[in-house]
Amino acid sequence: MHDQVASLQAAGVPATFLASTLDSDELRQRMRDIARGAYKLVYVAPERLTHGGFRGLLSRIEVPLVAVDEAHCISEWGHDFRPEYMQIGEFIRSLPGETMVLACTATATPIVRDEVLAKLHLGAKTPQIVRGFARPNLRLRAVEAGRPADRRAAVDELLRQTLGRPGSDSGAAIVYAPTRKITEQEAARLHKLGWKCQAYHAGLRGELRETVQKAFSAGALEVVVATNAFGMGIDRADVRAVIHWGPPGSIEAYYQEVGRAGRDGEPAWGLMIYSSQDLPLRRRLLEYDIDGRAPDPEVVEHKWGMFLELIRWAESGTCRHDAILRYFGDEAELLEGCGHCDVCEALGDGQESEFDDEQTTLIVRKALSGVARIHWTYGLTAAVKLLVGADDPRLQRGGLDRTTTFGVLSEFPEHWVKKLLHRCVAAGWVEFSPGDRPLAVLSETGRAVMKAERPARIVLPSTDLPERRARSRERKPSTDGTELDAAAQALFEHLRAHRLEVSKVEEVPPYVVASDRTLREVALLRPKSLHELQQAHGIGPTKAQRYGEGLLDVVREFG
Repeated sequence: MHDQVASLQAAGVPATFLASTLDSDELRQRMRDIARGAYKLVYVAPERLTHGGFRGLLSRIEVPLVAVDEAHCISEWGHDFRPEYMQIGEFIRSLPGETMVLACTATATPIVRDEVLAKLHLGAKTPQIVRGFARPNLRLRAVEAGRPADRRAAVDELLRQTLGRPGSDSGAAIVYAPTRKITEQEAARLHKLGWKCQAYHAGLRGELRETVQKAFSAGALEVVVATNAFGMGIDRADVRAVIHWGPPGSIEAYYQEVGRAGRDGEPAWGLMIYSSQDLPLRRRLLEYDIDGRAPDPEVVEHKWGMFLELIRWAESGTCRHDAILRYFGDEAELLEGCGHCDVCEALGDGQESEFDDEQTTLIVRKALSGVARIHWTYGLTAAVKLLVGADDPRLQRGGLDRTTTFGVLSEFPEHWVKKLLHRCVAAGWVEFSPGDRPLAVLSETGRAVMKAERPARIVLPSTDLPERRARSRERKPSTDGTELDAAAQALFEHLRAHRLEVSKVEEVPPYVVASDRTLREVALLRPKSLHELQQAHGIGPTKAQRYGEGLLDVVREFG
């Protein structure tokens, strides 16, 4: 707030901010100045709305506009929910006279935007201006690397590519690490290699955090290794790379963090490193007690779903940028292939899909049958061993080496089958049991896919085997099965409006009614019955009974 107000004042706009960092005399003086109309803009944190004196002041003056920045924080189902944002809607209602409301965010999916409308008491027809998600100057990459040594090598390689050598004055990089321990270890390692580098996390003293942030903004540091506590207010233009040591919790969190690179419009790189261990680890983290209380199961499942969407993105065979734009509902800016993410570069030689729909379905059903064999008994690695027909004592003890499933995917290498099962997890067909020793579990949806009761819409991993490659001279865009044509996109918007109205009537978050992915699949499938509706992701018998007829009515009315 301090920086924004300083910029406005330098431009001749009378503005101020109220914050707990001000002493009581200064705070009272600014309140008096607000009362006499000395300012055009006043910046406050949402916590300020709990102060009776501030709310009393605003009840006596004209407030023609309330602007809510970082509006995604209003959504309980978003990636960065903050309880203090929940009171903004009631505060706006309490203001006298007519008040215009502007809500801004850089990372809101359609479902989060709908919840923002609901919490601010705005109607479904409220104009939503969606643009600016596309960042085509970012070169996005996702690589699988399980061992710490491999992750360090990936970090070093990208730093060399983007910044050259330490001290070359070629810009800066941010490395996001999942824990404070890794943050400090990696910062020490990079410093030893010669980089001007420091660590940043919430466990450091406030003065040290401020020193690191100011040094980075001023250009005195080349690299900061940080947890996600680092970033708010960072606006350094020459950040050439943002590296994620491990995956964050969602596509929203990822895109917000990687978006700190390349703000000068010049090419910049985003690298996300992930591995098979990230899936059960994330699940355990979501299930940990918070202040001695077990987390809300619905919130756990939703956040798990958000994480799986990120893994689907990492594992997918479609342009990185286009997949993100579709996720945020920004169809207008689709690039039809950015040409410089790792997927587009891999497709640059004209490689077509290696598998047709029939082959994909058969391979997926075989893979799921392997999980069904070890259901609630072993972890995912055992399923891989079973499918490739590996010599494994666990399988032998359980007699699984004598089943018809043993070696059913033996024509593929073990690492490929492991990737395939990761994609099955991301698709929601395979799940993990809770606890420190997560077991692989076939979900109800996965069982339906295995039995051919539901389609296996998935992009299989590339085999990189020359004999399986099909080539053509003309590049063909890859797909993740979620593209909407103009008619389907229009139906999706009608379904969104219906979801918002239902959520208001039932006083539940829009996600409880249906996710964006569900509505997209309904728009593609155009079901005519409750049975057909249940072919869409996330629609089981209970949800079909509760919300199905309403969704079908929208489809029928749309024609």
